[in-house]
Parts: sequence; structure tokens; C-alpha cells
Amino acid sequence: MKRLILFRHAKSAYPPGVEDHDRPLNERGRRDAPRMGAYLAAEQLLPDLVLVSSAARTRETFALAAPALDPLESREEPRIYEAPAERLLGVVRETPDAVRTLMLVGHNPGMEDLARTLIGFGDRYAFARLQQKFPTAGIAVVDLDVESWGEVVPKEGRLDRFVTPKGLAAASGEADGQGE
Repeated sequence: MKRLILFRHAKSAYPPGVEDHDRPLNERGRRDAPRMGAYLAAEQLLPDLVLVSSAARTRETFALAAPALDPLESREEPRIYEAPAERLLGVVRETPDAVRTLMLVGHNPGMEDLARTLIGFGDRYAFARLQQKFPTAGIAVVDLDVESWGEVVPKEGRLDRFVTPKGLAAASGEADGQGE
């Protein structure tokens, strides 16, 4: 059994004159990223390996989420930047089999498309929310009944959960709820 955690980068800023690859997080993104890291830690969703897009906003998202996750192996993976689902699936399939839980920190539409490609069953309410929108700082957890990452195929994954900053804020009774 393998577990894939898809973590879309937190909300980013659009400063004038800054290339897309170099855009930082905005205030909301800097607030949501550690909240999602704390959620992952509280739920014991701890990856063995984290592959992070080379973009500034994904690296910043992970840097803000990582302190809650304790030491773990992470590395920058340039192929994740603005990647379509097919390329992301290729990256997943190349993961060493010793890794039981893999996290990708990346971008839409690739993250959403990969989730839709892999999920064949699971929490139908979570899947319905994911079908509507995979917002910034959203996290999809997909369980895969395989022994090797190379065996991952479409529609065989089980959606364990789909969590968003707005959903966490609503669950905790925060009036803010602007994490989408």
C-alpha cells in the first residue's frame, strides 16, 4: 500500500515585473501554509519523501508547512513546475519503492487533474468537493493498493480525504474562512 499526498501551493501574490516562477505567497498564503502543515501533523499524514516544484510559491509553501512535520526528506523537483497530470504521474512512478508516503507540492491544473486521474473510489463527498475546485493550499490524500510506485494506474486510487484551508476554518469555527 502506498499513499500519495497532493498539496497545491498556498495563495500567491502577483507583484508587477515578477516572473511566474518567482512569485511569492501573499498574506493569506503565508497564513494557510502552516495551518495545513499543522493539520498534516495532527492527522499523522507524514510523508517519507516530499517533492517540491522549483517555483518560489511552492518552495515557500513547503517551508512554512514543514516545521510541523518534523524532519523528513524533501527535494526540489523542477519537472513538477506547471506540469500536466501525465508528467506528474511519471514523477510518481519513478519514486523509490522504499517510500511509503509521497507528497507532491505543486500547481493546478496538474494537481487537480492528477487527483481526478488516479481516484476511482473513496470518500464521495470529498470527491464531489474536489470536482468543484482544488483551491490553493488544498490537500488530497490518495491511497494506492500497489507495492511499487511503478504500478500506479488511473482510477485505482482511493480518495482518503480532501482538505482545504476554508474547510479547516469552518470546522474550527473561525469566522475568517477565506482560505480558498
